[in-house]
Amino acid sequence: MTSPDTVLRVAIVGAGPAGIYAADQLVKAARVEGGRPVSVDILERLPAPFGLVRYGVAPDHPRIKEIVKALQRVLSHDEVRLLGNVDLGTDLKLEELREFYDAVVVATGAMSDRSLGIPGEDLPGSFGAADFVSWYDAHPDVPRTWPLEAEHVAVLGVGNVALDVARVLAKTGEEMLSTDIPPHVHEALVAKRATDVHVFARRGPAYAKFSPLELRELTHSPHVDVIVHPEGFEVDEASMAHIAKNKQAKMVLDTLANWVGREPEGKAHRIHLHFLEQPVEILGDDAPSGRRVTGLRTERTRLVGDGSVEGTGQTTDWDVQAVYRAVGYRSTAIADLPFDDRAAVVPNDGGRVLDLDGRPLPGTYVTGWIKRGPVGLIGHTKSDAAETVAHLLAETTPTATARTTGEVDAFLVERGVDVADLDHWLRLDQHEIALGEAQGRLRVKVPGREEMLTAGRD
Repeated sequence: MTSPDTVLRVAIVGAGPAGIYAADQLVKAARVEGGRPVSVDILERLPAPFGLVRYGVAPDHPRIKEIVKALQRVLSHDEVRLLGNVDLGTDLKLEELREFYDAVVVATGAMSDRSLGIPGEDLPGSFGAADFVSWYDAHPDVPRTWPLEAEHVAVLGVGNVALDVARVLAKTGEEMLSTDIPPHVHEALVAKRATDVHVFARRGPAYAKFSPLELRELTHSPHVDVIVHPEGFEVDEASMAHIAKNKQAKMVLDTLANWVGREPEGKAHRIHLHFLEQPVEILGDDAPSGRRVTGLRTERTRLVGDGSVEGTGQTTDWDVQAVYRAVGYRSTAIADLPFDDRAAVVPNDGGRVLDLDGRPLPGTYVTGWIKRGPVGLIGHTKSDAAETVAHLLAETTPTATARTTGEVDAFLVERGVDVADLDHWLRLDQHEIALGEAQGRLRVKVPGREEMLTAGRD
């Protein structure tokens, strides 16, 4: 029998892909010949695991959520425990974690919206895309309602999140009923009034960040016309050099080029793609019913020849009643950890957390977007975790004074924390699947925290 003193005790904060891949790396290292035994507890503040895979992927992308199956296999390892509904900073402090674990890996990701820094950004009717995504993905910590009265909407950004937002706004609510959205999201999408969704890109079409598959999916709805406006659809030598080195960018440009100038088919809803249009102000007024968005002002940009753009001074005012900012996610500070507010990451060297003087904090690591910023796909998260775990294994020695999982459990019970473990998640998972089967769907997501906790209990 392995002595607790010979087992490496690791806490991972965050049960999204970054945290779960870190756990997988630790288990794999332990299982090789000569590997040191590990005991890994993954702490997650929500009652369900999987982070942005569950709460950041559009509901009409079920194939992307197939990653859940691989992540769940990691959670089923004997060396790994899931401790959901446990919040670092509220239920326990970082210094308290150190009593139970030899090392702590923070993998809390990024859930907030980056700001644009333009006038009018704080007007009612100006929304962060991340907040909207959390709403339609039924995140338990966001309100159940969302204002969807606008007929003409602007989406700022040219990444996949911008496409998700545009697609959800343009598609009919009935089209979304085949997904896992709960009743309150479906009812709101049925009642929404959007007919025209305008997506704005500051740069030219060769630099759009869409994935080819997501872009092509815009045309899959029988109720949505996709219109690529020729104004601003410009490609120069630098653009051609860029796509020559980037296969994905070339595929996106080829698709967009095929759509330029194509006549709309007269469908009830339209997604407009505008290039070389830079947002400079969100317009609003003080109507009797309250302040609100009444438009968007953009400035035409031009290609400089080195991949960048510059403003021309020519502006256009667009008649929109809502603006969604999809210009990137941002991590938030973690209690008791240093934080680089400018870069929105925890300062680190290859995953080793650094203090304000640039010195490594013993036994403290980061991985995922809180480590490197919100860039890259899930594949990058795996290599990211491998780097962090390699440093952890090379540097960590037993330091925790409490050495058993039972001591962690007793501490959380004493604090009154209603822990949602793996069995709880599996029961919640089966409950959601059963709700879906009753309606001919794969699942129906349970939206509220208390509802989730209740559904997962015996």
